[in-house]
Amino acid sequence: MSRKGQAGRKEGRVRSDCWVSVEPRGEGGVTVSVESIVAPMYGEAIERDAVDGLSRLGVEHAAVRVVDAGALPFVLDARLEAAARRAIPDLEGELLPEAKPWSRYGTSRDRFRRSRLYLPGDQPKFMVNAGLHSPDGVILDLEDSVAPSEKDAARYVVRNALRAVDFKGAERMVRINQLPEGLEDLDYIVPHNVHVILIPKCESPDDVAAVDERVVSILADRGMKSPVYLMPIVESALGCWRAYEIASASKNVVALTIGLEDYTADIGTQRTNKGRESFWARSQVVNAARAARVQPIDTVFSDVSDMDGLLASVREAKSLGFDGKGCIHPRQIEVIHRGFAPTEEELEKAKRIVQAFEKAESEGLGVVSLGSKMIDPPVVKRAQRTVELAIASGILPENWREGGDDV
Repeated sequence: MSRKGQAGRKEGRVRSDCWVSVEPRGEGGVTVSVESIVAPMYGEAIERDAVDGLSRLGVEHAAVRVVDAGALPFVLDARLEAAARRAIPDLEGELLPEAKPWSRYGTSRDRFRRSRLYLPGDQPKFMVNAGLHSPDGVILDLEDSVAPSEKDAARYVVRNALRAVDFKGAERMVRINQLPEGLEDLDYIVPHNVHVILIPKCESPDDVAAVDERVVSILADRGMKSPVYLMPIVESALGCWRAYEIASASKNVVALTIGLEDYTADIGTQRTNKGRESFWARSQVVNAARAARVQPIDTVFSDVSDMDGLLASVREAKSLGFDGKGCIHPRQIEVIHRGFAPTEEELEKAKRIVQAFEKAESEGLGVVSLGSKMIDPPVVKRAQRTVELAIASGILPENWREGGDDV
């Protein structure tokens, strides 16, 4: 007889989650025991969902125990499937929640990626309201934030969250595990409208190619046409040395980022707020990304209580040429957006350039000039991006041209 399988959490301060035990039996059908903080209202529904879920997985006889702390149905399904597969590894089928309308939006290569909020892939309590904090992206993490013993269960939570959670328009990212394990993660997430795959500890363009090929294969098998973009993370001396090769390894790479905790450990030093020890690596990432025409994204700032230090770090990142920064707590998002917003001087200059370009275009002129100076196309493009960033940051209205200054 197969062994008992368990998944989820029931100890400590648990919310929006549950613990499920599945013990296969030879006869007797499926029996379910439910302990829940919402048992009077939802106890019977939880029991029905468990019976239905096991039926969809092909389990006819089992004793099930559920200890619930307000888990939403997508979490219950994920925990039930993980527990069942731990008991009976060769099960077929999946407990997929209905793909909600709010899970079907897309993304674009050049969208703003100022902030990306890391969320542990095995803790749904952080996912449910993440979109309310308005990050540019959310990262459902399958790597460092998930204990090795829980990586299989986290795949089901992340997969179901991609289908069921309203992230309020944030770009939907997943950090897979280090290769080769991370290639298996792709089977669970690519079919469910993930926008960007983060490739950790990337040291070679071959790593990017392996992920890209697997993603393309999965999309083709499913008849899906929307691209899945890639964001390699360089976290070692070798990765930084090969940064340009990595950033240019696939047309689906949209950004290159750096992880300084592992990088500083690799070069044998300690990470500091001043960042002298990582200046070369960060500059290498910026130049490699710009050369490959992708976005350079800075590392996380790990002290979630130091908002002044975070703002200084963001401004330094901006001065080095970075477009965005990782964050590990929602309170960091607003500070990051503020730090990357254009200064008044930058914005006024950009507005003048954009207006000059639009005036020249309306008059059919092939040359853009501002006063006595000619404006090159890359300068115009950067100015347009600055104006768009100001609008996204809420410091410039979309109708800013109305009543604007003459050029």
